[in-house]
Amino acid sequence: MEMKHLANETRAIVTDIIERSAIQKGQLFVLGLSSSEVAGGMIGQNSSQEIGEVVVKTILEELEKSGIFLAVQGCEHLNRALVVERAFALQKDLEIVNVLPSLHAGGSGQLAAFKFMTDPVEVEEVVAQAGLDIGDTSIGMHVKRVQVPLRPTQRELGGAHVTALASRPKLIGGARAHYQEDNIRKS
Repeated sequence: MEMKHLANETRAIVTDIIERSAIQKGQLFVLGLSSSEVAGGMIGQNSSQEIGEVVVKTILEELEKSGIFLAVQGCEHLNRALVVERAFALQKDLEIVNVLPSLHAGGSGQLAAFKFMTDPVEVEEVVAQAGLDIGDTSIGMHVKRVQVPLRPTQRELGGAHVTALASRPKLIGGARAHYQEDNIRKS
């Protein structure tokens, strides 16, 4: 797999989702990543640190332009704990846990987050406003309700299936209620 091409495809996908999800400065974006799937294998079977680094670094660069924070979900071996910046964890009073990811426990995305974030920590859970799932890693547990599925304009990254979620406020009321326009673009 050519890494420059992977970075360009990742950038196209994440900028599409940032734009259409209506995520705002200061909010949280969650990433689930199977580098094994990107490489064309089965999830958890051929993890690639290089793929993880290219994907995470590219996404971090794009999110930082908009002032959006990143949480990188780990695999089930770490109970899907997430890597975030310590400052974000402290600001949101998130439960910091003591574990260091490895290639086969946490995964390549978490290792990359530890490499490229300023002061990374693991937390048990988050509530993100949007997210990207590369390789069917199931990020839904970390995205705020009400979740709105987004179909990326590019639905594959390497060999991995790509999906995304945004969130919107709950609609409450009844037959007489009126609602603000939904700002999540579903095109």
